[in-house]
Amino acid sequence: MQNFARILALTAPLFLLVLLGYTLTRWGRWPKPVADALTRFVFSVAIPALLFRLMSDFSRLPPVDARLLIAYFGACMLVFLLGRLIAARLFRMDGVAQAIFGLGGIFANNVMLGIPLAKVTLGEPSLPVISLVLVFNALVLWTLVTVSVEWARRRALSWSGYMQAAKGVLANPVVASILLGTGWGFAALPLPGFVDQTLALVSEAAIPLSLIALGMSLAAYGIRDGWRVSAAITVLKLAVQPAMVWLLARALSLPPLETNAIVLLAALPVGANVYLMSRQFDTLGGPVAASLVLSTALAAVTTPLILVLLG
Repeated sequence: MQNFARILALTAPLFLLVLLGYTLTRWGRWPKPVADALTRFVFSVAIPALLFRLMSDFSRLPPVDARLLIAYFGACMLVFLLGRLIAARLFRMDGVAQAIFGLGGIFANNVMLGIPLAKVTLGEPSLPVISLVLVFNALVLWTLVTVSVEWARRRALSWSGYMQAAKGVLANPVVASILLGTGWGFAALPLPGFVDQTLALVSEAAIPLSLIALGMSLAAYGIRDGWRVSAAITVLKLAVQPAMVWLLARALSLPPLETNAIVLLAALPVGANVYLMSRQFDTLGGPVAASLVLSTALAAVTTPLILVLLG
């Protein structure tokens, strides 16, 4: 109980910042363009600055066990298939809706919430692990759902969809900053002092601003539409996926740091990209939006609990 209270005290300020952003937009009536601009700054400048500065010191970072990718994405595949089965048998959804439902159970808010939580609870040594997952996360999971949807619609695979997903990932400022920073680190070139100090100042703003922006974004979604479906997605995301990741990590005998970091990522709430995908394919928009809000609210308690169980 003491461990839970300690970790809850560590994570509570982060979720309170999310609540602050939600309150400013929902009840403070801050206009949507403010939230959009802040989100764009976080994704395009603040978080990339934090990750580039971290990865530019690559030679001094602790080594990362790359098998964590097998544990994390292997669990994603299994939970995705389970989600599709539940969607088909329990909710009688078609193939396209099944793919979106399954994606909701595995695609987390890794950037805006995962990075701050990892830094506060597991420390900076966990960030290379997070970065490695982030590089492959969008490509693997967006490709998975795109192929699933294409197969459901045409019974054929589309390489154009895969290439479009790959281009989108490489153009993502977060992924690009990780790759560029890693390249700079391999070159073993020190950053000029004034550049490093500038990046440090921007990096300090990245975490609080990302959480406030997340709360502002959540204020745009409702929680009443399709609550049974959204509840099922939330259970898959907050309980089933972290359990599956932990089991695979144990089976592979991953080190504690890698295990804790990827289980933390798996325990995060549903990511906003799932809603974008639901809008793109015109299915489950309401339930997915509700699952964003519901899973984020519940994660304020479930994430510290999972960290306690991890020890």
